[in-house]
Amino acid sequence: MTDVTKPAGKPNRPYFSSGPCAKPPGWEASKLATESLGRSHRAKIGKARLGLSIDLMREVLQVPDTHRIGIVPGSDTGAFEMAMWTMLGAKLVTTLAWESFGEGWVTDAAKQLKLDPTILRADYGSIPDLGAVDWSNDVLFTWNGTTSGARVPNGDWIADNREGLSFCDATSAVFAYDMPWDKLDVTTFSWQKVLGGEGGHGVIILGPRAVERLENYTPAWPLPKVFRLVSKGKLAEGVFKGETINTPSMLAVEDVIFALEWAKSVGGLEGLKARSNANAAALGKIVEERSWLGHLAPDPATRSTTSVCLTVEGADEAFIKAMAGALEKEGAAYDIAGYRDAPAGLRIWCGATVDTADIEALGPWLDWAYASTKVAA
Repeated sequence: MTDVTKPAGKPNRPYFSSGPCAKPPGWEASKLATESLGRSHRAKIGKARLGLSIDLMREVLQVPDTHRIGIVPGSDTGAFEMAMWTMLGAKLVTTLAWESFGEGWVTDAAKQLKLDPTILRADYGSIPDLGAVDWSNDVLFTWNGTTSGARVPNGDWIADNREGLSFCDATSAVFAYDMPWDKLDVTTFSWQKVLGGEGGHGVIILGPRAVERLENYTPAWPLPKVFRLVSKGKLAEGVFKGETINTPSMLAVEDVIFALEWAKSVGGLEGLKARSNANAAALGKIVEERSWLGHLAPDPATRSTTSVCLTVEGADEAFIKAMAGALEKEGAAYDIAGYRDAPAGLRIWCGATVDTADIEALGPWLDWAYASTKVAA
């Protein structure tokens, strides 16, 4: 690789992983509040800090008072499967899949819960025909396909007069897009994505129709303790006030409080969206200027502005692995190889916790890594 000249400068923070994502600018472990550590999460201080994190999420995401926000175990996967296991089975089910995580919900609905769902699929980089969705069914979908770089364009396709519930896996989407809360009955995400938080915790947001389903429908299958949102036929309201079902990491809670306070400091949701859009535009310019780079999601209307997936001319999995490895060794970019189930390519996180200057500085390093890998091959 010595035949190819390395760029002079590097990204200041070369963290481009799509999860866990880059910490907010200025983050340091020493800046986290620690008074809640070593204390019970059910003590006054623990419940107060958990409650504060819920209040901050509501404020930054602009979630209306009609919706409840709860912290649950198992990251986004745990939150979404909690929703599936507790609410599905009352109606027919439609599942949408255009990347690996959506396929996971298909597997759960078809093979685990055995619901015989209607399945609408699309290849990586595309999305299914949203007009084909039957809203007399419960509908499961990812807003932003983290592993394919494709997303729904908006919420207009979700029927206002739907009979079924909308189940939205919104990880990689919240804090980066406008979420139409009146159209989302169940929404889940994890802190490790757009906020750069720690893993292991999920968030579930329930609209009034989801609460009604929980209180008036009992699924045919048994529910493990960590999935139970109802007690004596009524919603377990404490879950949505910081009384978590099982023990949370208070260090992770303090970490997300820091991230949410940072989010407020950059202008809240509008500021976060602007930062993400600027990053995606900077990466788009890099792609446009290079004939060997392309977008896996070709349509800008359905292209992610967070988990941006790129094609690399002539590259197979081994080439991408070598290219990403060379960048990591130089400290120029970490964790940018595409997801293992996706077509060979790069995946570069452009969420709000990444600085646009670091995206811009990445361009020459992509040139170097591509040329160096071709020379080595």
